[in-house]
This record gives sequence, C-alpha cells and structure tokens, in this order.
Amino acid sequence: MKNLIIASTSTIYNGTYLEYLLPTLKEHFKNVSTLLFIPYARPSGITHDQYTDKVRTAFASIGIDVKGIHEYNNPVEAVQKAEGIFTGGGNTFLLVQQLYRTSVLDAVKEAVNNGTPYLGCSAGSNICGLTMETTNDMPIVYPPSFKTFGFVPFNLNPHYLDPIEGSTHMGETRETRINEFHAFNTQPVLGLREGSWLEVKGDVIILRGEHQARIFTQNKAAYEVETNTDLSDLN
Repeated sequence: MKNLIIASTSTIYNGTYLEYLLPTLKEHFKNVSTLLFIPYARPSGITHDQYTDKVRTAFASIGIDVKGIHEYNNPVEAVQKAEGIFTGGGNTFLLVQQLYRTSVLDAVKEAVNNGTPYLGCSAGSNICGLTMETTNDMPIVYPPSFKTFGFVPFNLNPHYLDPIEGSTHMGETRETRINEFHAFNTQPVLGLREGSWLEVKGDVIILRGEHQARIFTQNKAAYEVETNTDLSDLN
C-alpha cells in the first residue's frame, strides 16, 4: 500500500529545515532507522554531500539516520533495500534528468507502490504527479521525459502563490501559467501552498496542513478546497 507525504516545501517562514513537518514525519517513518535521501535536485547548486548533511541534521532530531543515494555504488539496489525514501527540493529538471540517468525513477516507483514510505518536498513532490510540467523551475538541463512517478492521478504545483491584491506587477501569475498548461493537457493540477501537504495511504489522498489548496481543471473555473479534504477522486 502506498504511504506518502507530499509536501509543498521543506521550510516555512521563520522555521528551520523540515521543522514544521517533524511530528508528522516521526509517525510516517516510525519503522525506519535509516532513511535513503535523494539529493539530485541540488538547490542553489549545493553538492550532494552538502545537501545530505543538511537532511541528516534534521532527521537526527527524531532519531533517524540518513544516507545519500550517491553514497552507494548501485543506486537502484539502494532504493530496493531502502526502509524509507526522501526526495528533496531544488531544480525539478535536474532531478528528473538524474532519476532517469541512474534508472532510479522506475526503482522508486516500484518501491513506493509496494509500500516503502516516501517523503517529497518541493521538486521531490512535483514528481509525485503524472508529469513535471507544472514545475516552477528553470529548464537548466534536459530530461529524457517529463513523465514522473504518477503516485497521484493529477499534476502538482508546489509553492503555489496567489496574486497579491493591489500589486502593480504585470507579470504572469501561477494561475495564468497553469491555464496555459491546460490549453494542451487534460489532467487536473493541485496548487499546494507553503505549509500544506498531501497524505497518501493506498488510494486515499487527504490534504493536510494549515492552508486551503487550489484546484485547476481544464475548461472550468479554479476552486478552493479546505484542509482535511479527501482528494481521492481528483483525476
């Protein structure tokens, strides 16, 4: 049975890395002693080792060891033997390119569908949808495909931002960009605000956290859903 936490972000305003999620993660990874971390997204261009050290510090506070996937000679085997998996945020294009290059994408998909608990934040959450095409990131590298894990039957837009009332900035809003996506694609898109996450247990998908989420469907008006809403039928 699938068991996932799909979080919009790793850090909320005035908080430390993963701080707001740690109580949830302690329960989520209660049977995990060593967590496999996938640092491929490299936020701000930091190294795999630097990123893994940051994650290791956060999880040490709840008694879980962390090992980076890059520390293994065989990354696919590391996934297959993992007690739990965390994919961090950063650049989604780079993340997906590396997942395909190392054959880790299919390995993670199989492991999680077979019950290995998974945490994604930001880019690591974006890839839980059908495709990565609703990412906010720059295309700094070219992945072989935009298709991703498909753990939920829709697309995700982590870090979803609302237009600022009264702003004179005339640039594109997130809603504008998602509408452009829907000119060519049919799957719904969930705008996941900072501090919110999806809890996935088998085929049941529940919105958790402090905030509403915004749902976009092709040729229909966007609408809001409250926290604790069951989103299992969104497809």
